[in-house]
Order: sequence, then C-alpha cells, then structure tokens
Amino acid sequence: MLYFLKDLETFWGPFRLFEYQTFRAMMAGTTALVGGFLVAPWLLRKLDNLRQPEREAALMGEDIVKKGVQVPTMGGFLVLLPAMFAVFLWVRFNVQVAAVIIVYLGMSAVGFVDDYLKIRKNDSAGLSEWAKMAGLVAAALPAVVLLLATPGAQAATIEIWVPFLKVAALSADALPLWLGAAVAVVFFCVVTTGASNAVNFTDGLDGLAIGCVIASMLTFGLVAYLSGHAVFSNYLNISHVNGAGELAVLLGAVIGGAMVFLWYNAEPAQVYMGDLGALGLGGLIGAVAFVTNHPFLLVIVGGVFVVEAMSVIIQRVYYKHTKRRGEGRRIFKMTPIHHHFQKEGWANSKIVVRFWMLALLCGIVGLATLKLR
Repeated sequence: MLYFLKDLETFWGPFRLFEYQTFRAMMAGTTALVGGFLVAPWLLRKLDNLRQPEREAALMGEDIVKKGVQVPTMGGFLVLLPAMFAVFLWVRFNVQVAAVIIVYLGMSAVGFVDDYLKIRKNDSAGLSEWAKMAGLVAAALPAVVLLLATPGAQAATIEIWVPFLKVAALSADALPLWLGAAVAVVFFCVVTTGASNAVNFTDGLDGLAIGCVIASMLTFGLVAYLSGHAVFSNYLNISHVNGAGELAVLLGAVIGGAMVFLWYNAEPAQVYMGDLGALGLGGLIGAVAFVTNHPFLLVIVGGVFVVEAMSVIIQRVYYKHTKRRGEGRRIFKMTPIHHHFQKEGWANSKIVVRFWMLALLCGIVGLATLKLR
C-alpha cells in the first residue's frame, strides 16, 4: 500500500525510496519486528491456555521431556500476524506474491486444525498423516492454478532450473502446454508439501526450526531479488521472473515476524510454534523456491531440513525392513536426527547453534551455485 507514495516524489524527493524493493524489504522487516513485539504480550496471554500435551516419556526419553512444564503452542501466530500486517503495508501485490501468501495461509490453517485437535483431545496425535497431507495439497493447488491461469506468469511457472546447469531443465517450449502445466502442478505440490513437512520435523528443540527458517528465507530473499532484476538475472544467467523481487519484500516481513518468535522461543521457550507455524513457514519457503524457478536449490539451501526429514524416512524404512526379517532395528538412537544428538549427550543449545551454523553454510553454498554454472 505504501508503495504508491512514490508518486509523491515531486512533492518530496525521499518519497522515491518507496519504489525500491530493497528499502521496502528492510522496512517490512522492521515493521513486523516492532509490531510483533508490541502485540506479543497480548498474544501470549491469549495462547496461555492453548497448551499442547507433551509426548510420552517412553517416546521422547526421560532426559528430553520437560516434566511438569507445558508450554503454550500455536506460536506461529507471532510470525504470521505481524508479517501479514507488514506485507499489507510494504509489498506491491502481484500474482507471485498472491500465490505464496495463499500457500502460507492455507498450510498455516492446516497446522492450526492439527494443533487445535491435539489440544481438544489432550493427545499429541492431531490430524492423521493422510488428512494432513490432503490438507497441504489442497492449500497448494489454488496457488499453482492461479499462477498457470495468469498469462504473464504461465511460462515462468512451467520453467524449472537445476543448480550448476546453464540452461533451464524444463521450459514451456519443451513440452505441450497441458503436459507442462500438469508437471508444474505436481511438482509445486511436492515441493511445498515436502518443505512444509521437513520444517515440521525440524521443530523439536527450542529455537532450532525458526533459526534455520530465517537462514533459508534470507537466502531465498536474495534469490528472489536477483531473479526479479533483469540486469542481475542476465549477469548470473538465471531465470528472470518478472515481479519476483516483491517476494524479497514479503520475506523481509516474515523474517521480522520470525525474529519476534525467536525472542520468545529461545531456550527455555515461552511458546512453541506448533504445526501452525512449522507447516506454514515450510510451505512458504517451498513456494518461493518454486516461483523463482529454483525448487532444486531448496535441497541445498534447506539442507538441514532435508537431513532431518531423511533421517525419519531412513529410520522408518530400515526398521520396517528389519522387522520383517525378525527384530526391528534402528540406525539412529532417535529421529528426527536432532534427538539422536540429544541421546548422544549433546546439550540442546549446542545442537541448536551448530544446526544454525549448518543452515547458514547451506545458504552460502546455495547462493554460490547461482554463479557456478
């Protein structure tokens, strides 16, 4: 909304700053940060009665369970509310922004239902895995359909790039329109739901998931800005997505909200993000990666999330395989893998900080691939 103040440049020169995406990204982050801290005390009081049951000691381990302590959940609202307020003020809306917001809000809604059922049933089991996956796919479909239905965004939506390659791995010219659109729909759902679940797996220690999310969003904020800039995208030989630069402003707003949440989620946590936060933020990152035509880059940038998710998958597959042969065995002491390191005796703060460092390193390596082609 404030973007249109640029038209008043003739009355006061500094109004021209509202045209620049870099300025608006910083201001969006600052707005969400300040606004978030102002609303946080009120919101935490509202969340105080929303306490998710702790997992059973037999599952989490006596050294992991916080006995007698029930921390409020649905802290994802601490990110979502100030971020959306800042987005309304600073982002110039286009189809890419709309698609990403649809995914963020839709998957946050799925997480909200899951959290609500856990609280209502007083049980750590909320939605079934199939119901949750169906909800995530339902949240992703309207966004990709919107992109494909918009003439100016249709070709860019079908275009997919792979790190280290100088040309697009898939483009609208390579396939018939109907087939390219079908591939885009399937791939968009896979990327967004996969990222959503991966972030959810990572959300197991105070401050762990949100720190890694911030690192990934910083990286993709820069990728979005470069993809939306004709000169920079041409210099780096990456896909130019007209309007993608506004996603950097959106991510700036979400980062501001995420920093507010981190303030209260740092050990010892005063609030958990819940599935509302984890599913929504994961889906948002996946949507941005796809819209900027770099979904495979997410595997590198979100390396921590990938390892967390793969540890769960490997553990389940190996256990079921050995169970059929006799006694079920496990590769890790516990999954997701951050719990394995807890069982190894690592302090929670050490695990969190080291995973943050790895997340930042993954972001740097991901950015390097834009030049290494």
